[in-house]
Amino acid sequence: MSRTSESVHLWPAATAEDKLSSIWNGLTRHPWRLLALLCLTQIACWTIMPALVNVGPPNDVVEGFMWGREWVLMTYKHPQLPCWLLEISHLLTGSFRWPQYMLSQLMISTTFVLVYLLARDIMGSTRALAAVLLMPSIYFFGWPTPQFNHDYAQMPFWAGISWLLWRAARDGRPGWWLALGLVSGVGLYAKFSTALLLAFGGIWLLCDTRARSRLATPWPWLGLAVFLGIATPLAVELFRLDFLPLTYAAHRNAWVLANRARLYYIGVQLAGLAAVPVVLALSGLLRRQARPAQDPLPTYAPPERRAVIYLAWMGLGPALLVMIASLFTGAGESWGATMYNLVGALAIALLGHRLGQKELRRLTVLALLCVVGVSSAYAATRWSSCNIRGRLQPMCWPARSISQTADAIWHETVPGPLGIVGGHDIAARLAGLEAPDQPSIFTTFDRRLAPWITDQRLRDQGMLLVWPKGWKLSPQQRAWTDGLPVKTVSFDWSLKAPPLDINFAVIPPGRTSFPGDPAGPPDPE
Repeated sequence: MSRTSESVHLWPAATAEDKLSSIWNGLTRHPWRLLALLCLTQIACWTIMPALVNVGPPNDVVEGFMWGREWVLMTYKHPQLPCWLLEISHLLTGSFRWPQYMLSQLMISTTFVLVYLLARDIMGSTRALAAVLLMPSIYFFGWPTPQFNHDYAQMPFWAGISWLLWRAARDGRPGWWLALGLVSGVGLYAKFSTALLLAFGGIWLLCDTRARSRLATPWPWLGLAVFLGIATPLAVELFRLDFLPLTYAAHRNAWVLANRARLYYIGVQLAGLAAVPVVLALSGLLRRQARPAQDPLPTYAPPERRAVIYLAWMGLGPALLVMIASLFTGAGESWGATMYNLVGALAIALLGHRLGQKELRRLTVLALLCVVGVSSAYAATRWSSCNIRGRLQPMCWPARSISQTADAIWHETVPGPLGIVGGHDIAARLAGLEAPDQPSIFTTFDRRLAPWITDQRLRDQGMLLVWPKGWKLSPQQRAWTDGLPVKTVSFDWSLKAPPLDINFAVIPPGRTSFPGDPAGPPDPE
């Protein structure tokens, strides 16, 4: 009786273990399935968690929404592809709450896929999967991603350029060169710093003997023609704007030098990569093996030396150059976010001979734990920061309530639509974000920074001036509001902190004079 009972209890356990083993074997035989699982987990966790806790979008996202509705080619900061994507996401969904988070994760997941394709060409599909499984342990693929901006919009372009250049140089087929020219050109519309990767790619193309031989064919030059055709409108617009994006970059770098420690940028980059060696150690890839793994992966020739050099050059070259430059010029802490796409691929290219089923299984578990754990920590930290610690961060601002109040105050005074908002940049952008009339933002009251605002529009439409209590208007702006009623509204934003008081002043249509333009771009927020 005892033996029968024991067999009854042990058999289901063995069956469950067999099922798990069968599922795992199926996933490792088809690595793209594990890749799909990672991408879906990334999209789900990093879309749902921020959408649950962030009452207002991050600063760059609000700015992107407000600029996207203008459909300009370029602003004083950057080309506008990310802003167009944000506007499209709103037009498709009607929401300002969650689409931007999903959009950012679609960019991250696309980057995962493109890195997988490059690594697969170099070292096979299983090791390519291992390379991607290391990526969630990099800080820049997790915590900062809810703030969709130009850094994250360009991320898949960096991975795509690296893959297409390798493919084009390897195969020499015209389609790869044309695709490379297309992706390289469009990548500039995401952010001008894509040109840094193109420069490194061009140097590699000239230095690698096999790749350089392709220049004797017409296809690289045809790809270059495609690139130039796409990039030319940006060059024309940059000239028309008197190179304001370059002025902004110099202004931003000067601000960093004046307000950050000399090694600040390098410290942030190293901290963002700190978890990678930890994951490598926990997975067993840093442990020297005295004998081959008992459960080896499908055999694949080790990557050739030129492939490892390529991964190191394209994957670390731009990042190291910016680190060195930051010592002398300054650099925004997030500007390197897109430069670490190939860190995992380089690590596996060097350590892949130690990779077995056990190590791959550990990498999978650690990658999923990183995605789920870090996104959960993000949600807990953001919620407690607003509601328990009472720290007023951009994500705490009650965006929808501010927009609804701004719209109501405007229409109490003016029968026409709310066309322009201005004032304190954060408050004014939020006032216009979800207003039904879709107003334009008058950035720092500077017509160079907001070229869609003209004197005629100001006279015809007026403006709603918005600023938080305690923020000082300039003398010109105070003169602008003389004689106008100022309405102060309190907004609850925290369970612990007092309400946020915001002032609204309606400047009706017909005003004939407005403040002049300030001397330069605003200080970074």
